Amino acid sequence: MNPREQIERRERDWLSPKAALASTSHGRELPESEDELRTCFQRDRDRIVHSKAFRRLKHKTQVFLAPEGDHYRTRLTHTLEVAQVARTIARALRLNEDLTEAIVLAHDLGHPPFGHAGEATLSDVMAPVGGFRHYEQSLRVVELLEVRVRSDGTTVRGLNLTWEVRDGIATHSKGLGDLETAEPGSEGMPTTLEGQVARLSDRIAYVHHDTDDAIRAGLITESKVPADVRSVLGERRGQWLGRLVMDVVESSVDLAVIKMTGNVRVALNTLKDFLSERVYQGPVNAAEIRKAQRLLAELFNYYADHPDQVSPEYRELMQQGEPALRVVGDFLAGMTDRYAIRLAESLLIPRTWAF
Repeated sequence: MNPREQIERRERDWLSPKAALASTSHGRELPESEDELRTCFQRDRDRIVHSKAFRRLKHKTQVFLAPEGDHYRTRLTHTLEVAQVARTIARALRLNEDLTEAIVLAHDLGHPPFGHAGEATLSDVMAPVGGFRHYEQSLRVVELLEVRVRSDGTTVRGLNLTWEVRDGIATHSKGLGDLETAEPGSEGMPTTLEGQVARLSDRIAYVHHDTDDAIRAGLITESKVPADVRSVLGERRGQWLGRLVMDVVESSVDLAVIKMTGNVRVALNTLKDFLSERVYQGPVNAAEIRKAQRLLAELFNYYADHPDQVSPEYRELMQQGEPALRVVGDFLAGMTDRYAIRLAESLLIPRTWAF
């Protein structure tokens, strides 16, 4: 019995009967021989971590656009914090940690530069080709856009991830809406409990760390957080994360659905709404958001008029029949904040004439 088979046996012996097992995965679109050391979900995790799209997350906005401070979250550190929360919950509930982690590590690969401001802009300018949604783009990244070098030296498009990971990526998004509770596999909901853990952990992590960053930036103070939130989650934000995670575990032990108790869910949503008003759409951020959206729209218009100037791997997609506007959106969505800013400076701002 090789190491992978031993891991699969341990999963069958230890994990909950409702957990997703690597040995019974629905598999990949393109069948592959099994690895001797790693389960299929572990291989998915490793492919995601080694992808270029994952590395670019370190220079993509979480809340603050292109932050200079070393301690503000980026899209990468957000992803890692979600993974920590999700793995803690999955382990406590005896769900598949490897599947949970793989979903989380890939969930934001499709986020464009400038965070949700960039997403809103691309959604507008790409309306003729169906708009833009970051969770759909994350799936497009792992299925088509990422170019992978195989062990035999050949290159192939897409990471060829398992069905369970792709299902979790496609259904992780909640927008800024309430956290509804629904059975696994309901419309718009993940099919696996691991996917539900990833979905809920995303909200828990970003609300918690965005509050921390907003306090660090001086936009809010801990004492200004609504009293209804502090009365449920704790007076100090150092208590909040543990309270949220424990509530999910205690509320979900029957594994019918991953959920929170009503008062904790309301408190989390109240905190999210408070951040939306004071931080995400607040006056300090608003001016910079408008600048970033204008910049991205101008870049889109430029490349829509000059599609032959996108990078070679994207031109190849157009040659294969992908709509030019969709590929321009792919090209822009893959950019980091600072690359988009430098590109706009080089393309859109006139240079001083040097004699």
